[in-house]
Amino acid sequence: MRSTYQSGMGPLGFRLTPWVKRLMIANAVVFVIMLSVPASANWMIDNMGFRASEVLRKPWTVVTYMFVHASFLHVFLNMLMLFFFGWRLEDRWGGREFIKYYAICGIGGAVLTLIFWATGYEPDVPVIGASAAVYGVMLAFALNWPDALIWIYAIFPIKAKYLVLILGAISFFSAFSGSSDGIAHFAHLGGLVAGYAYLKQGWKVETRLASLKKDFKKRRLKVVPGGSGGEKQAKSKSRPANADDEARILEVVDALLDKIAESGLESLTPEERKFLDDVSRKRQSSHEVRH
Repeated sequence: MRSTYQSGMGPLGFRLTPWVKRLMIANAVVFVIMLSVPASANWMIDNMGFRASEVLRKPWTVVTYMFVHASFLHVFLNMLMLFFFGWRLEDRWGGREFIKYYAICGIGGAVLTLIFWATGYEPDVPVIGASAAVYGVMLAFALNWPDALIWIYAIFPIKAKYLVLILGAISFFSAFSGSSDGIAHFAHLGGLVAGYAYLKQGWKVETRLASLKKDFKKRRLKVVPGGSGGEKQAKSKSRPANADDEARILEVVDALLDKIAESGLESLTPEERKFLDDVSRKRQSSHEVRH
């Protein structure tokens, strides 16, 4: 666990990581403009808010709707949640992976809204706010730190995993009960669904890489029985030609796994990802033949 006195970290153990700070500033700037220039509020809602029936005419709104908010309380609560939960994720994942995940969850909220509008469950009204992305961030936090205590109103403690389950259940039942509370419940659900799907895919990749690493470590630890100089020379001469190729592959895989451990999966180039994927598939195929 990181010290609360780490450079850049406040006395309560929170700190503003780069992308969390940029997102908070961007949302605050848009809201201040809407307050300062009343005529801009309607324009921003019409041209930046997401409306399912106009998505083909205004495709950029699947992203821009995340930066428009209806009231001070709306933007304040979203940014507060982003601050509390987001910095820990960005600190662990790195900025590029965090902002990619944030965008995926936000877009997921728009996509699910579009789907249920098409089926008649969701009315054709503008959807605004960062809630879908923030719900995805809370989900990722709960999956990484499920037992972390969240203090509601600084009075009632609840574990992160239970908080997200409760919020998800509220969104689900409100969405399908036809609630007219003015909250985009399908967008919230979309953020959760997109976040979970993305993280689950990431877990599959990490599991595969962990299996690769374990397999290659076992191979490296194998001891070839020694003997006299003549025996070693004979063994060297009888060594299969593809053994050298396998040794080189092991070295490359080991270097790539170290790179992932240091900088994350997103640090790999497309060629490096393809190489690991090919090696993994070949290893799985050989295991299937053995069984």
